[in-house]
Amino acid sequence: MDNKKQKIVQSAIDVFREKGIEKTKVSDIVKGAGVAQGTFYLYFPSKLAVMPSIAEVMVKKIVEAMEEEVNHGEPFINQLEQVVHVAFKITNDYREIYALMFAGLASSQYLSEWEKIYEPYYAWMQEFLNQSKAASILRELIDVEATAKLLIGLIEAAAEQSYLFDKQDEEKANQKKREVLEFVKHGLCK
Repeated sequence: MDNKKQKIVQSAIDVFREKGIEKTKVSDIVKGAGVAQGTFYLYFPSKLAVMPSIAEVMVKKIVEAMEEEVNHGEPFINQLEQVVHVAFKITNDYREIYALMFAGLASSQYLSEWEKIYEPYYAWMQEFLNQSKAASILRELIDVEATAKLLIGLIEAAAEQSYLFDKQDEEKANQKKREVLEFVKHGLCK
């Protein structure tokens, strides 16, 4: 993403968080980005067209956090716990952006881009699972590609339930993390 587009996307995140999607105008976004309105339209045909780029930023944050915080030198169960922890932490830290992203993508034609946007995260998870499968930790019949998508979906759904929909306290969120971890361990491991 070039610098001007990055500024527009970051400004959109900030303005959407402050004003909400409906009340935000393109003029608000460009003001925050410090670019001309015409520059906005070079990149995006409408304010909702920014949503896939916001989702890309979030996926990049998730993958970077996974690479940083998951220690591949530890046993698989510990790594899996780290994966669940990172997903919950990112969802909690960026809950407003997730809520905006879902609202914006669902209210536009961009929802169909979700699989493409999530590809780097799917690839990271597939590699994570492939390493464990190669080490004979996972059940042999597991389809790594399908399981990576299912695992991400499960973890994110639990995190979103905790922080976006139910707005649970940290103790309940931790309980949900433990349940997800137990469920996944029983589903994946020999």
